Amino acid sequence: MTVWQQLFTRRMLICVFTGFASGLPLYLLFNLVPAWLRSEQVDLKTIGLFALIQFPYTWKFLWSPLLDRYVVPVLGRRRGWMLLTQIGLLAVIASMGAFSPQSDLHIIAWIATLLAFLSATQDIVLDAYRRELLNDVELGLGNAVHVNAYRVAGLVPGSLSLILADFLPWSTVFIVTALFMLPGVMMTLLVKEPHRAAPPKTLREAVVEPFHEFITRQGWRSALLILAFMFFYKLGDSMCTALATPFYMDMGFTKTQIGLIAKNAGLWPAVIGGMIGGLWMVKIGINRALWLFGVVQVVSIFGFAWLASVGHHAEITAVELAQLAIVIGLEALGVGLGTVAFVAFIARTTHPAYTATQFALFTSLMAVPRTFANAATGWLVEAMGWTGFFLLCAALAIPGMLLLFKVAPWNETAQESR
Repeated sequence: MTVWQQLFTRRMLICVFTGFASGLPLYLLFNLVPAWLRSEQVDLKTIGLFALIQFPYTWKFLWSPLLDRYVVPVLGRRRGWMLLTQIGLLAVIASMGAFSPQSDLHIIAWIATLLAFLSATQDIVLDAYRRELLNDVELGLGNAVHVNAYRVAGLVPGSLSLILADFLPWSTVFIVTALFMLPGVMMTLLVKEPHRAAPPKTLREAVVEPFHEFITRQGWRSALLILAFMFFYKLGDSMCTALATPFYMDMGFTKTQIGLIAKNAGLWPAVIGGMIGGLWMVKIGINRALWLFGVVQVVSIFGFAWLASVGHHAEITAVELAQLAIVIGLEALGVGLGTVAFVAFIARTTHPAYTATQFALFTSLMAVPRTFANAATGWLVEAMGWTGFFLLCAALAIPGMLLLFKVAPWNETAQESR
């Protein structure tokens, strides 16, 4: 089967829906909530601290064994948890806009934390389902499709919802955004339950064996290097985009301009980069993709530093909009390439017998920078200015690239993960 034939299959279509359902709540926390808070005059330090509500993405491996071990008494082990979390997400997102950032900020923080918990739990089961759905040959391409759909989902809270916010009350905006969880619910009801691996017989087996297998696979040293790489590879990029929407607003752009120009310019290069990356990865292998795509990812951060050095615009012209679109488009292209290679690396490193827990462990570590490091971004911006902040982000991307010498050597294109 050719690469193009692999792309147009039922399994790849399912990956489109898993990616969309997974990306919507995360981009809501990344893009829509900061824009909502900023438009209600909440200060940057507080908005930066809101990154801490994303801690469930960092610690989701702690309860992932429960999803491996126990079965919701509807639809099966994977689909049951998928349906439960998706209905919960729809309800929580719809309720968020009923509160005011001026008087109910602590309530909003709790709701956002619950949203992050449900989203992280959905990610656990969607990742496990996808890993069990795809065979090893399809991993790179399937995860590229998933990541692209993940980014397309960002168009809803990052573009459509922002535009609606200029014309509708925020309460209505959140209800409309919540309805976009329905495609994921429909997908869950229509797909079949995968049965590639038997569930653990005991909770102890579900908790202990995934970690034991990973550590003993190639030894402690190899395991620690892989975990360090997962932490550092996207650290600079993650911090760079943590306050992206407030940054655009501080540069003088309106919410509608951000919705129409910035988000679209960021989305489609990422999607194109992701698809090119997924197809190219089939030819060059995951290791070399991590090297090549990682370099593009690092270099593209400097565009934001240049945009910040230009400063605030009292009046936005077509030239400023074009500059913004080009810089964001280049950065998104680098991120689109880097992410598909990184997610494929994580999937390759996961053992099929312990899908949910190991996938959750690795993606949790990937989420650490955007949760804890991003919480300090508000202080860093106020201390260093936007230009200095983006230069720091570029410097923080270097350690992850250096670790590639150990975890994904250039010449080992068919490195075995287990």
